[in-house]
Amino acid sequence: MPTQILIVDDDQEIRDILHIYLRNEGYQVLQAEDGMQALAILEREPIQLIILDIMMPNLDGIKACYQIREKLGTPIIMLSAKGEDLDKIMGLSTGADDYVAKPFNPLELLARIKAQLRRANINASQANTDQSIIQIHDLSINITHHTVAIRNQEISLTPIEFSILELLATHPGQVFNIDRIYRNVWKDQTAYYSENTVMVHIRNIREKIEVNPREPQYIKTVWGVGYKIEK
Repeated sequence: MPTQILIVDDDQEIRDILHIYLRNEGYQVLQAEDGMQALAILEREPIQLIILDIMMPNLDGIKACYQIREKLGTPIIMLSAKGEDLDKIMGLSTGADDYVAKPFNPLELLARIKAQLRRANINASQANTDQSIIQIHDLSINITHHTVAIRNQEISLTPIEFSILELLATHPGQVFNIDRIYRNVWKDQTAYYSENTVMVHIRNIREKIEVNPREPQYIKTVWGVGYKIEK
C-alpha cells in the first residue's frame, strides 16, 4: 500500500500544489480543509504523515495537533504564515515533529517529509528487532515498545522526543551538538532546519522527565557544545 499523506490547510491552492508534488513522488494524498475534517479522516484512514496548517477555521492546527497526539504518534509537520520563533515554539510544543513557515519552497518541504518518513521507518524497524531496556536511575526507556517511565509511571513522548532521548541514552557520556542531534534523529542531511527546532524538543523532554527542568538530572547541557546523558 502506498504511503498516505494528509494535507490539512484551508487554502485550496496550497493543497493542490502540494498534492501535485507528493503525487509525483508516488505518495497517496488526502486533503482536509480544517482540523475537524482531518480528525475524521484519521479515524478511518492509516495516515503515515500529516502536513498541518496552524491558522484554520473551525479547529485550528494547534488544537488539532493536541487531539491527534492523544491517540497517534504519526509524524506531523506544521505550516504557518507566521515565521516568528514564538510561533515555532508553540507549534513544536503541541507535539509536532517539524515546522515550516509560509511561504515555503515545495522542494524543501518535500525533503523534510522524506526525512520524517525515513525516521519513522527506521524507528519501526528498530522496534521490531531491539529488545533492550535502558535504565538510568528512575528513568526507564523501553526501546522495543517506544515507552518511557519515571519511577514506574509511564509518560507520553512524541516520536521525535523519544528518538532524541533514545539517541542520548544509547550513547552515555557522549556530547551531541544540535546539528548532530538533528541529523541523527531526523535522518536528514540537508541544511533546512532551525536550532530552535531541536532546543524546543529538548525543553519538552525535560519538562516531562525532570523533577526540576532548570536543574536537569538526566539530559545535561554542556555549554557551548551540546547535550548529553551521563554514564
